[in-house]
Amino acid sequence: MGDFNGNGNSKYGAGTPMASRNPFLDQLETVDVSDDPYMSSPYEATEENASISPYSGSASDPDPYYYTSPQVQNIAPAQSTTHSGTSHLPSYSTNTALATGLDNYQPYYYPSSYDQFADENAYDISDLSLPGHGRPKLPPQSGASRFYGRMKQRLGFGPKYSEMDLPLTDARAQAPLGTIDGRSAFVDDQYDSYKETEPSREFDIRQIFNKLLGRKPIDPTTKGPRIIHLNDAPSNSVNGYLDNHISTTKYNIATFLPKFLFEQFSKYANLFFLCTCIIQQVPNVSPTNRWTTIITLGIVLSVSAVKECIEDVKRRNADNDLNNAPILVLNNGVFETRTWVNVSVGDIVRVESEESIPADMILLASSEPEGLCYIETANLDGETNLKIKQALPDTATLVSPAELSRLKGSIKSEQPNSSLYTYEGTIMMETLGNEKEVPLNPDQLLLRGATLRNTPWVHGVVVFTGHETKLMRNATAAPIKRTAVEHMVNLQIIFLFAILITLAVISAAGNVLKTALAGETLSYLYLAGTNKVGLFFSDLLTNWVLFSNLVPISLFVTVEIVKYYQAFLISSDLDMYYATTDTPTICRTSSLVEELGQVEYIFSDKTGTLTRNVMEFKQCSIAGICYGDEIPEERRAAEIDGQMVGIFDFRTLLDNMDTHPTKEVIHEFLTLLATCHTVIPEKKPDDDQIKYQAASPDEGALVEGAAKLGYRFTTRRPKSITINELGTNAEYELLNICEFNSTRKRMSAIFRCPDGRIRLYCKGADTVILERLSPGNPYVEATMQNLEEYAADGLRTLCLAMRAISDAEYAEWSAIYDRAATTLTNRSEELDKAADLIEKDLFLLGATAIEDKLQDGVPDTIHTLQTAGIKIWVLTGDRQETAINIGLSCKLLSEDMSLLIVNEESKEDAQNNIKSKLSAIKGQSVETQLLDTLALIIDGRSLAFALEKDLEKDFLDLAVMCKAVICCRVSPLQKALVVKLVKKHLNAILLAIGDGANDVSMIQAAHIGVGISGMEGMQAARSADVSIGQFKYLRKLLLVHGAWSYQRLSKVILYSFYKNITLYMTQFWYVFQNAFSGQVIYESWTITFYNVFFTVAPPFVLGVFDQFINARLLDRYPQLYQLGQKGTFFNVRSFWAWIVNGFYHSIILYVGAELTYRNGLRDADGLVDGHWVWGTALYTACILTVLGKAALITNIWTKYTLISIPGSFLFWLIFFPIYGTVAPMVNVSIELYGVLPHLYGSLPFWAMCLILPVLCLIRDFTWKYAKRMYFPKSYHHVQEIQKYNIADYRPRMEQFQKAIRKVRQVQRMRKQRGFAFSQADEGQSRIIRAYDTSQGRGRFGEMKTLHNQ
Repeated sequence: MGDFNGNGNSKYGAGTPMASRNPFLDQLETVDVSDDPYMSSPYEATEENASISPYSGSASDPDPYYYTSPQVQNIAPAQSTTHSGTSHLPSYSTNTALATGLDNYQPYYYPSSYDQFADENAYDISDLSLPGHGRPKLPPQSGASRFYGRMKQRLGFGPKYSEMDLPLTDARAQAPLGTIDGRSAFVDDQYDSYKETEPSREFDIRQIFNKLLGRKPIDPTTKGPRIIHLNDAPSNSVNGYLDNHISTTKYNIATFLPKFLFEQFSKYANLFFLCTCIIQQVPNVSPTNRWTTIITLGIVLSVSAVKECIEDVKRRNADNDLNNAPILVLNNGVFETRTWVNVSVGDIVRVESEESIPADMILLASSEPEGLCYIETANLDGETNLKIKQALPDTATLVSPAELSRLKGSIKSEQPNSSLYTYEGTIMMETLGNEKEVPLNPDQLLLRGATLRNTPWVHGVVVFTGHETKLMRNATAAPIKRTAVEHMVNLQIIFLFAILITLAVISAAGNVLKTALAGETLSYLYLAGTNKVGLFFSDLLTNWVLFSNLVPISLFVTVEIVKYYQAFLISSDLDMYYATTDTPTICRTSSLVEELGQVEYIFSDKTGTLTRNVMEFKQCSIAGICYGDEIPEERRAAEIDGQMVGIFDFRTLLDNMDTHPTKEVIHEFLTLLATCHTVIPEKKPDDDQIKYQAASPDEGALVEGAAKLGYRFTTRRPKSITINELGTNAEYELLNICEFNSTRKRMSAIFRCPDGRIRLYCKGADTVILERLSPGNPYVEATMQNLEEYAADGLRTLCLAMRAISDAEYAEWSAIYDRAATTLTNRSEELDKAADLIEKDLFLLGATAIEDKLQDGVPDTIHTLQTAGIKIWVLTGDRQETAINIGLSCKLLSEDMSLLIVNEESKEDAQNNIKSKLSAIKGQSVETQLLDTLALIIDGRSLAFALEKDLEKDFLDLAVMCKAVICCRVSPLQKALVVKLVKKHLNAILLAIGDGANDVSMIQAAHIGVGISGMEGMQAARSADVSIGQFKYLRKLLLVHGAWSYQRLSKVILYSFYKNITLYMTQFWYVFQNAFSGQVIYESWTITFYNVFFTVAPPFVLGVFDQFINARLLDRYPQLYQLGQKGTFFNVRSFWAWIVNGFYHSIILYVGAELTYRNGLRDADGLVDGHWVWGTALYTACILTVLGKAALITNIWTKYTLISIPGSFLFWLIFFPIYGTVAPMVNVSIELYGVLPHLYGSLPFWAMCLILPVLCLIRDFTWKYAKRMYFPKSYHHVQEIQKYNIADYRPRMEQFQKAIRKVRQVQRMRKQRGFAFSQADEGQSRIIRAYDTSQGRGRFGEMKTLHNQ
């Protein structure tokens, strides 16, 4: 199945089966790690596809994710097209499509098919029938919930209110695939007119206000171009452009009250108690004090408001740090320091090396030749290679402040939009009374969030600021996130409310019937002539208030405080403190802590999150001999059976340069490293140090490695380079460069060497180098063995070869190459063919091994999280081969996995690819362990197709069947769309983690967002719910703190409902004895004190200090994390089990108290104990019972447990005599007058307090014993291990399994070796020939070769 070439191989590589291959994989169009000859693109260099780049439409196409000059330069307003639900391929050229940059932003959300009240569906936390498919959604709601949903929809709080969706209102950025500036290239004219675009669904007071007034959103593209005046601040200020401040806060002054109240009253308990407060104000209806509920509700809301304010102030402070960062701005001919927030549109700013770009700006000039500069966009798109930007020739000479201040004219710019890869505009410059208009394109656009690298300085004019920058338009306001537990509690409260109404109806109906049937015996109540209907509804409201405390009003404030303290414990954990950068873990949003224990999917960025983006030259193989820098003791070179085996250190390599038989090979090897590259050397003026400017970090590592070994690259000129060979300068004349691209997978440079001979130096993938070697190369076998070892260690490998070329052969080839370089058709393809003619009969020198250094502990963390049942998806802007290599290094991909690669050029091909793989898997009887050997790799272009509505479900079904998913070359919005796709279809808890601004949308789209702080870009950390210093801390954050938080919160919520049911259901049983009159058992303020004083401490202690298993064993047994994923501790069944248990205890308590005081007890003074004595006695028994239940469910006893449980009961025994004596004296709680002497002096009271709690809890104790002894769960066994400190012998087994994996890995690498080389694609030759580093710099730091002052 699939597309095969003439060699019988699939287009995805040679189909070498693996020893452990799944039986159904033969039906798949798959590529496993061993089957991919390049460990990169699924394309082979066959005649059929030799010219096709896996990332572009043709070999001549540039990288589609970066700009090429568009064929349509149009500043006029663009027309919009509405989404039709289908997408067609464009009929215009690939270049034009790519130039728009819109193929990255394909919508998958269509309101017409989306459940408008989907956000009201609670999570059904139950066991999963198939791992990875999440919890099934509950059926649609009805009644009050549906009515509430409609009200939210009408107020602008629709289903996407708390979601991250496309935050765009400009038609161009929302245009479907196959459009130019929002206008379809091929559709009918009926779509050519602009139609109303869908507004953002984030909470916005202005949006709601405009909706109420009937105002329609304005399409920015209809405004025409933005006019920016150069060096004319007053003219720019009248246009009302946004300032440069950014805000990631959740609230502001205008939105705090409505947003906070909406969030709070989305909790049905608060809404219920608001209704109760209103009912209590009706005269002669409430049986309790009218202020008890409203005061308590006010306290609950106040505590929540204070917590929200504290957390939002932290976000605001973090924003202020960025807004107040310094930057140089031109003012009156000099650069002065301002803060970022004071940068305005039209300002000319100076950004220096290693600084971040403060706003979107047009590059005017730089310190480099021809206005070139290097920027790092890892913070924007995750791409590790440096990007090259170039100023216009007309402005590239403006290097001094005086020249810049004389610049006059204006810029016509497109309106703000979210497309990172497109820009259209013109600059009008006034020179000597003449006006000259020059077009602008993305080559001149520097985006906010990018970092200037390898360039001393640049000058630019600001075009977009603040929230109008492309970076911020790819982000959204901080969304409101609600947890699965909150959803379930909300839903159960509805059912509990239904029970309350049922009880109230029974009581009201009972009163009506009692009045009607026994009215004559109740004549003293003067009920004759009472309207029965009015009496029913009056009693209904009375009983509503009477039973209202079945829903615990203190629950949410208790939960908020517990969550806040759990967040404090997370932030205070020294195990998650990164000392290197002085970065603690910070939990910015405490309301999500329990979801840390239920995560099923992790979406991770790669660059800066999994890796450090630091390349290190680790080892090399020269003439079959392996050399290394840091060598483990067991792998050092030693003599075995008369032969030297192992790795020699670099010191030995230096010694071998003089006397060893391979010294000539060593010389050529190091010369190749020092010459065959596109690196620019930058000498510092004050010393002899050289800083290498490398667009590719791999190349930088290779050149630095050669320099450490004595071959130091010092000078680059347009036609030559100079290297220092062991102290002697040698100049190499550069004749030609055959550039690297994704098809060739190699780079060659042709030099005339100091000895006068012409040599070709070539480096590239081992598979493409091996097939170009001359026969009889002596070092092939030994080098391949070394490559196996490098690849097994996860190192990035590269083969090096060379050949000497005669002058005649070079002259003949040079003519062919020159003709190819000047052809107007298929130039790239012709250049590749010309290079093939000279890159033959090569001599293999050796291989290099570079380590893309991972963050500390990443492999172990990923392996442990996968063991815990968490699926990890990596979403990166990096290349496919790089991502796969890192996947192997960090153990996301294992040696026995098969890779399902989707890398197609058209939607039809992508659809066929995905559907064929999916049908093949579904057509087999697939077991879980077989699915664990699958991994999906998909590139950004194919992902854009996969996210379209008609294909998204198939893509998701395929993805969730895989153990790991890697999405390569994806844009920031694509990251968010992938997260939202999973969030939409699976009720699984999603966590997104990243470190850059390009990850913010993904972080905000997930249920939980985690940001890596301590890096250069801090926006992800500021926008995240939790920020950590290293990826490895995710392990303890989830497996320990997450598991604790989930189990603790579950217990707090269940216990809170239980204790209220136990006390307040006794009131219901009493109505059958008080003729349904609504008489209360307990005094009003005593009822309020129940949740405020006497039972408030146990939930706090359980929620903060209880540990069902200690941290060491939770980390040791990550499988325990699945308890949270499956909702073991909190689900519908457990909730109602606790409710029923509360009913059961209330019956026993009521009946026992009733029997004890049935006929009244006479005291020594002859008086009979009355109603309030009995009520207080029952109240005391209830307190002791619920405190006993808390003791029974406590896993670990601390001093705080002793204070909270026995201490609470002692507090009641002390509090009541004081309150019962003092309160009646001040006319408060007069019902308690005289109760104390008749209570504490009564033996039956103390007997009842001793017997009734035991009768209630004996069943609970028996059930707990039976479960642990006869039906134990997994955590029960681990608790036994913890209690008795049982030894764990698993380390020996793990060592054995590790050895087995090592053997399999080497066997796989012998079948097919791979490489990963993060070299930039074509275009480097022109750039490096622009440099002459032998010249110094001018007065302003500019290259003298260009700016002769």
